[in-house]
Amino acid sequence: MLMRFTLTLILALLACELASPAADADSLSVKVHWVDDGDTIVVTGGERVRYLGINTPEVAHKDKPGEPFGEEAKAFNKKLVQGRWISLELAEQKRDHYGRLLAFVFLEDGTSVNGELVRQGYAHLVRRQPKLPYWKRLLELQRQALKEKKGMWSLPVVKPETFYIGNKRSWIFHRPHCQFGRKATAGNRVRFRDRYEAFYHGFSPGRRCKP
Repeated sequence: MLMRFTLTLILALLACELASPAADADSLSVKVHWVDDGDTIVVTGGERVRYLGINTPEVAHKDKPGEPFGEEAKAFNKKLVQGRWISLELAEQKRDHYGRLLAFVFLEDGTSVNGELVRQGYAHLVRRQPKLPYWKRLLELQRQALKEKKGMWSLPVVKPETFYIGNKRSWIFHRPHCQFGRKATAGNRVRFRDRYEAFYHGFSPGRRCKP
């Protein structure tokens, strides 16, 4: 369940890490000061915000090369939010393991930034919470982008497999030889004929085997 926060309340939350803010609080409005990449920004007070429910290709970091469409995703994100006031909706799990705020981000006209990145093929879905808000709408947008081969969906598949293994518990899919895919119990295992089918059903690729 999403909670909306007033600016005063969220600042108190950031300072004190309070467990539960008021349920009837208004939406949090903050200004974007910097865009790190396609799915991470820096806002009022220097807080870093990670877009919830999606993942964009990585940009280059020091000695690590970037991924295809990483710079394009960053540029599109920057075009959407740089220097603008945005509204944040935070989930009950407010931060990730890097300490970043997890949020759905909206422009002042109500446009979903998370959704626009998915719609244009700059992001794929990541379902790490059992009941992810806006999931159905985001999945519709991903399916549309897949069909139209937008953004990263226009790229050829790298080392395609004859099938892929998905885990219905983690919502992640793997190459057939991946040990993490094989560890999925029979009840949670699902077989996909190709990557398209896995993404079409909302599964995200494993980080180890990179299907």
